[in-house]
Amino acid sequence: MAVVQPTRIGLAGLAVMGQNLALNIAEKGFPISVYNRTTSKVDETVERAKKEGNLPVYGFHDPESFVNSIQKPRVIIMLVKAGAPVDQTIKTLSAYLEKGDCIVDGGNEWYENTERREKAVSENGFLYLGMGVSGGEEGARNGPSLMPGGSFDAYKNIEDILLKVAAQVRDSGPCVTYIGKGGSGNFVKMVHNGIEYGDMQLIAEAYDVLKSVGKLSNEELHGVFTEWNKGELESFLVEITADIFAIKDDKGDGHLVDKVLDKTGMKGTGKWTVQQAAELSVPSPTIESSLDARFLSGLKDERVQAAKVFKEGGFGDVLTDQTVDKKQLIDDVRKALYASKICSYAQGMNLIRAKSMEKGWGLKLGELARIWKGGCIIRAIFLDRIKQAYDRNAELANLLVDPEFAKEIIERQSAWRRVVCLSINSGISTPGMSASLAYFDSYRRERLPANLVQAQRDYFGAHTYERTDVEGSFHTEWFKIARQSKSNM
Repeated sequence: MAVVQPTRIGLAGLAVMGQNLALNIAEKGFPISVYNRTTSKVDETVERAKKEGNLPVYGFHDPESFVNSIQKPRVIIMLVKAGAPVDQTIKTLSAYLEKGDCIVDGGNEWYENTERREKAVSENGFLYLGMGVSGGEEGARNGPSLMPGGSFDAYKNIEDILLKVAAQVRDSGPCVTYIGKGGSGNFVKMVHNGIEYGDMQLIAEAYDVLKSVGKLSNEELHGVFTEWNKGELESFLVEITADIFAIKDDKGDGHLVDKVLDKTGMKGTGKWTVQQAAELSVPSPTIESSLDARFLSGLKDERVQAAKVFKEGGFGDVLTDQTVDKKQLIDDVRKALYASKICSYAQGMNLIRAKSMEKGWGLKLGELARIWKGGCIIRAIFLDRIKQAYDRNAELANLLVDPEFAKEIIERQSAWRRVVCLSINSGISTPGMSASLAYFDSYRRERLPANLVQAQRDYFGAHTYERTDVEGSFHTEWFKIARQSKSNM
């Protein structure tokens, strides 16, 4: 489509996320050129723009006319599948770009790929950003949380657009900020997704306990989660959970949630988060347990057979059919969910900080909490508290020791323990809540049994150990002493 004047920005990659972001940009007053290798997507996007208010979206079927339609210095957002398709799109567009033009990758990309690409395109004089985009299809259309990292000059070229396109939160402003250098934007989005894994798993466990032990119906669960969304747990994920319990099956009787196969998919960002936690030696058991839970859910056929084996041995789905006080259980589960969430976010924030220190990114954790307050999947009123914690102390070692969060955990820990114990005795797995509680109990204890583990390592591998009373590194001939002791018996 010919345009009289150059457009302000371009977008390549018109799956649903790309289409919605393009329409969002156009709706905010920025004429936009769009391109997709499959040209029918281009026509579809332009048609949507007409129907949704004659928005200034201009479609192109070839990359050269697409690039030439954008004002200089050009800014082009890519929203294509991570990996090789990104490299191919860069190659296609680069043939027509000029020095000073900017490429923005808006996909869930591995951060080191972004750093590699930024270095490669800079040799041609191009600028590069890796920008995390959170909020799903709805967020892309109406206001996502945006996490751009890479070239600061590139960010300044697109800042005016991002400030208007991002979700807007009263008293906090647009949910976007320049994250930092290199692949920091992609890394922060990756950890955001890891926290999201943990959040979703904890909510699923709350559901399981209430349904399997508390015997709550879907109508009751809808009411509980609706009520929870009015208090400390107010969040997008709790809100949509309440919605899910209210939706009836359009293909049969009952509620749709009961017909959904208990097998969770994933795209890789949660796995990357856990791998990075291991690389950086940052304990992240809540996030790790959520990934393991997805792996276990994938073993559906094996679980069906295992259930048969153990049912013959007297194990039902729930081990004890005990009567519980529903009101008390609902309150306990609410408190356990909130306390566990604190641990999940604490782990994610510590992982971001560790990477920031390693790479010299200088990331501000309070600012990340601010831009996650709107638009994104983990948006929650709870993030206000996290921002305030880092505002009080930017060097906070762990959210658990912030005075406000510490007070809240102390107030909830008895209920938290009751829920975990009840679940264990009922044979209901709560890996996220259990891992969170173990994380809290380990972190709050001055002394752990790690002294025995280190003694074992020195025994069989001469790995040495430190002492509590004398400085230095020590090794003991444990085997020789033990053998002499046995021979004297």
